[in-house]
Amino acid sequence: MLKSLNEALDYIESHLNGEIDYNELERITGTSDYHFRRMFSFLSGISLGEYVRNRKLSNATFDLLHEGMSVTETAFKYGYESVDGFSRAFRDWSGISPSEVKKNNTLKAFPKLSFQLTIQGGINMDYKIEKKESFKIVGVKKRVPIQFEGENQEIIELAKSITPEQRKKLHDYANMEPNQVVNASYNFEDGCMEEKGSLDHMIGLLTTKESDFDAFEVVEVPSLTWAIFSSKGEFPKVMQETWAKIASEWLPSSDYELVEAPNISFTGDLSDRNNVYSEIWFAVKKKREI
Repeated sequence: MLKSLNEALDYIESHLNGEIDYNELERITGTSDYHFRRMFSFLSGISLGEYVRNRKLSNATFDLLHEGMSVTETAFKYGYESVDGFSRAFRDWSGISPSEVKKNNTLKAFPKLSFQLTIQGGINMDYKIEKKESFKIVGVKKRVPIQFEGENQEIIELAKSITPEQRKKLHDYANMEPNQVVNASYNFEDGCMEEKGSLDHMIGLLTTKESDFDAFEVVEVPSLTWAIFSSKGEFPKVMQETWAKIASEWLPSSDYELVEAPNISFTGDLSDRNNVYSEIWFAVKKKREI
């Protein structure tokens, strides 16, 4: 998988001043566009769109300073429809306008990425692959910032907003494992997993029941295969380390690719925060043959 990811980066690099064919990237990686974009964001920390934009602007800096190209020529070379649009994007990225590059002899670079797999011990990765029929996630929802370390204050406030009456109703709906409160994340901003982005976060329970569910939010989840990872240890440190290892080690080397669906997680008894059981669910499917 890492070999094909790096081949995809080479393809992008050779098409920075032309049209990037995302169907071709699917062919190169042998995975869906969704999986490639999520994998890219997991591994690099930025979205694919931002990476392409930054590489174009980095090359544009070189063209302006060393190739003697005008701002207008550079803008159209990298696919911008107007000089104003290019200038705004360039200023947002570099902090200066394109014309100031020549005047100040200033160069800012965003190097091409390459992916390497580094195996680090310390965290056991216990998981199972399990098919689940369609179900619903019923609960309360909030748009929250993505946060990789520590406890997300926005999610804590969302949990505190649930009344005892709401909790009782939610538990009455639940009729499938884990039969306890889960956290579900979906609608990632720009399809990415970078820490400055945001996502929809739901706290609720899983059910197959049919109901109007009062005023709760409902996410319909189709029949899918899930990779379910379990861990036990200091919360939230061990759970977040497990997330990181799934993204950086398991996904690139497994026979599975991600399917567009909510990421689901739950934690057990929190009374001893040094010994908390947790599970992380990713919807997956077998990779296509290249």
